[in-house]
Parts: sequence; structure tokens; C-alpha cells
Amino acid sequence: MAGSVDMVGGGGRSEKVKVAATCLLLAAVGISLWGLYFGDGEAKQWRGMLRRKKKKAIRVYMDGCFDMMHYGHCNALRQARALGDELVVGVVSDAEIIANKGPPVTPHHERMVMVKAVKWVDEVIADAPYAITEEFMKKLFEEHSIDYIIHGDDPCVLPDGTDAYALAKKAGRYKQIKRTEGVSTTDIVGGTGSGTRVSHFLPTSRRIVQFSNGKGPGPHARIVYIDGAFDLFHAGHVEILRIARGLGDFLLVGIHNDQTVSAKRGTHRPIMNLHERSLSVLACRYVDEVIIGAPWEISKDMITTFNISSVVHGTVAENNDFEKEESNPYAVPISMGIFKVLDSPLDITTTTIIKRIVSNNEAYQKRNEKKSQSERRYYEDKTHVSGD
Repeated sequence: MAGSVDMVGGGGRSEKVKVAATCLLLAAVGISLWGLYFGDGEAKQWRGMLRRKKKKAIRVYMDGCFDMMHYGHCNALRQARALGDELVVGVVSDAEIIANKGPPVTPHHERMVMVKAVKWVDEVIADAPYAITEEFMKKLFEEHSIDYIIHGDDPCVLPDGTDAYALAKKAGRYKQIKRTEGVSTTDIVGGTGSGTRVSHFLPTSRRIVQFSNGKGPGPHARIVYIDGAFDLFHAGHVEILRIARGLGDFLLVGIHNDQTVSAKRGTHRPIMNLHERSLSVLACRYVDEVIIGAPWEISKDMITTFNISSVVHGTVAENNDFEKEESNPYAVPISMGIFKVLDSPLDITTTTIIKRIVSNNEAYQKRNEKKSQSERRYYEDKTHVSGD
């Protein structure tokens, strides 16, 4: 059903809300008793302080296609969340994308999985329209209590040449964030189809810090380890990470370097480089920490160093012949009795995504030609925009 809303983030948030509500109730009772004993004047002052503390949360809205979701999308959501207290995200329907841009690589249900998994997202609206109409904007303001609509500094132009966010700007409820340089779905799809993608991403330590959780496991935490390439990060990756996280208290993800992936998958892989893949995984709410450039073989020393309790691997993966390899990368955890194979909820791999692009290459080329023109104009006219 169009416009349905999903809450994300697990039960932790609801528990915090219950605790906060209990504290406010106790405070209100205390103020009433204060009024009885010490007079209404001082009680009014305390009520005023309580009201200020109960200030309404700023709710911001951002929408998008989020096709072949990458770290650029995630960074946009991170920036949007920083402009408010709660982030509501609209995921554009397949029909609207086809009408305005051409066919998406990933269908709506997979894009919903991806957006819900981003750790800065609080709520998701399914089947959002491509353009902010008067009717939908009213719905955002009245039904979803949205204060501001957010978009990047790159133009979003409809087929008729008009600005998709013109109404939000006119209403004075529009805020802009800085576009993440060096990546776009157009670039990834074009490079994947031809096998010649060149990354323009410039990794910085600050960006990695922004994406990191910034805290390690507790002293008695059960640490679960899973590794892989995580190339063209997709819904299959997200779902196996969700299952893995549920087996412990802390999920550590090992991401293999480009040389290892090329040696195991072929010279045209990975499509995304190590730092790009690391950011995509770090943005996932189920992930606590990553090893950037993890070793192919898991050693006893590594298990001891990171205090790993269990090592897991999905049934749907690109390297499911590891037991037949001369040197099994999981030999040590298997011998220690801490290795477990998990049933993968979705039958999707990076090869699945690549095959989708190749099989529908003509349609994607037409889509990309139009998009590439607007990308070129953006970079030709680009001026510095402060922010991150």
C-alpha cells in the first residue's frame, strides 16, 4: 500500500521512550506535590522547565530511489539526520522510477531492506512519489509531522524540466545538504556493465570516523565474526548481517582487500574498492566494527586478538566451495568448534546484481546517457558547498 510507514531500529528505542515517559510522569507528580506544600508560584516555574525539556523533536524527511544503494546515499542520510532529531525516508516506487528515469536495478522490496538497515534512519515510507506534490507535502506535514524536507545540492529535475522540490522550497520547509563526491548509481551501473569502472572516491579518515560507531565490545560480549568482499552491497548482504548480529552482542565484519577479491573472483572484481565497500558495511545498523582489509584465512591469533566467540558464513555466497580449497580459510575456527553456516534469507549475490545490469544493458544505457548529461552539468557548474 502506497505511503505505508515502517519503524526501524529495533526495540532499544521503544525502551528508551518508556523510560523517558516514566521519568516525566514522576517529575509531574513531584511538581504537583511541591505546589501543595510550597505554593503554586514555584510549582509553575518547575512546570515551565518540564515543558521546555519536552520540546518537540525536529522531524526531517528525505526521499530517493536508493537504487543499488551505496555509501553516497548513506552519507546523504547521515547528513539529513544531523539536521533533525528523527529521520523519515521515502523510498520511491518502481513505477515512479520507470516513469521518470528508467528501470531500477534493484526492485522496491530490496531497496526497502537497504534503507531500513541504514543506522541513521528512524522511519521509512514505502512507495513515495518521485516528485513532492502539493498533496504529498501536506501529508508529510500533517500526518508525519515533518518539519523540513531535505535534498542534496545536485539538481533533481523532472522530465518536464521543473524542479522536483520547488513546492517545498516555496513553503520555506526545504534544507540542502552537500552531495557526496566520487560516486553515483549512474557511475556504478555504467562501470559494471562495461567492466571498466574507475573509482573517483577520495577516502579520508574523517569520513571513516563519521561512519564508525566509535565504541568497542564490552568485557563479556559475545563477538560474532563474518567476512567477505561485500561488493555492490545489497539486500542479501544486509539480511545475513542481521542474522549474524542476532547470534551475539557485537558483530565484527572482515572486508577483504581488492587484491584478494580480484584473485578469487577475477580481474574485473571488485566493482567497488576497499574503502567504498567498508563505508557501505559500516553504515549498516547491524554492524558494530569492520576490519578493513581482513585476511583471507582466519588464524588462531586473529581469533584471540579480537576475542571472537563464533565465526559464521552464509549458505548463499560467492565462495561456497571453501571446503574444497587446498587451504580452507575457515579451517581454524572449524577445528575449534566455533564455525557455523547460516541459512541466507535472500538468494542474492553480487553476481546476481551484475547479471541484472548486463541482461538489461540497453535500457540502463539509455537511462545513463540522460543522467550522465546532468552529472556533467553539475560538475561543470559546481561551486564549493560547506558541510560534510
